[in-house]
Amino acid sequence: MAAHEIDHRAPEPPFRQIAADLTQDIERGELPPGSPVPSEKELVERYGVARNTVRSALAVLRDNGLVYTVPSRGTYVHEHKGENERQNDG
Repeated sequence: MAAHEIDHRAPEPPFRQIAADLTQDIERGELPPGSPVPSEKELVERYGVARNTVRSALAVLRDNGLVYTVPSRGTYVHEHKGENERQNDG
């Protein structure tokens, strides 16, 4: 994965920028289903942000059904469907 930077002048908050970046990594297959997402520590170092910012970004990915977290193990990419398929499941 390439170096990632946060645009602090952007109207979108840093946690949303990180969530969007990780979402792209998932959609491009750089983080395939079942693979671990980099640790909070790695993401803090990669993006140069606070741990709470990373946690907020991961919460967005969880809320969107892209990742799941196993306590004491880590966060992993979900076997996911496209957005339209998820909406049609209900």
